[in-house]
Amino acid sequence: MHIDPAEMHKLAEASNRAGREDLYAGIHKALRAYMADTLVAIGRTDPTDAGEVVGAVDRVVALLALCASHVHHENEHMHPAIESRAPGVSASVTGDHDGHLHHITCLRAQAQALPTLSEAERPAALHVLYLALAGFVAENFQHMHVEETRLNQALWAHYGDDELRGLHDALVSTIEPPEMMQVMRWMLPSLNAPQRLQVLQGMQASAPPPAFEAVLDLVQPLLSQGDWAKLMGGLGRGPVPGLVQA
Repeated sequence: MHIDPAEMHKLAEASNRAGREDLYAGIHKALRAYMADTLVAIGRTDPTDAGEVVGAVDRVVALLALCASHVHHENEHMHPAIESRAPGVSASVTGDHDGHLHHITCLRAQAQALPTLSEAERPAALHVLYLALAGFVAENFQHMHVEETRLNQALWAHYGDDELRGLHDALVSTIEPPEMMQVMRWMLPSLNAPQRLQVLQGMQASAPPPAFEAVLDLVQPLLSQGDWAKLMGGLGRGPVPGLVQA
């Protein structure tokens, strides 16, 4: 994949200048963080420790489940929306999605086989899983880049922001609560402070109070004190950082 810095700069300027609704930014930050964290965890797993190996397998399987669900969400919501107004634009990434689902099946089988192996067999098998997962992560990073550039440009060219928000809401309405909490765990710490506040203000206005409080309880240990203070100030639950109190 060739990345043209001038093209990236132009795209970023257009997005910021127009303040456009970006349906890929948040979930892709979550996926990048989750993938990177899991890959590092597999790389440092002790193959002689059966408990660590089981924990590593659980992490890989959970990541892969979210990745598969993400592919299905995009196939069912994002690609039909793009194809309805810009035919052919999503064709290349649709093929990528088929490959990702096959890769997910293979990785899951590799991971789930690890606890059945002898201690002598585990080091090599764990390293093979690490390399395979690294390849999967690399492919997904490149894939997400295409979506955030080529597909975003198509969406911005053919949809207004109200329509994009409607598309986002329709997709989110299909996500079950456990998956939503998994997404929030990785997305909210990965967003910058204004993005995080925007997401949580939306939840504060629309989600049941117990669900909103559960998300706050989930994210608080994952944020720095400064980020938590900014969030509480923005949500009206504490002093706004930098504001001189009377």
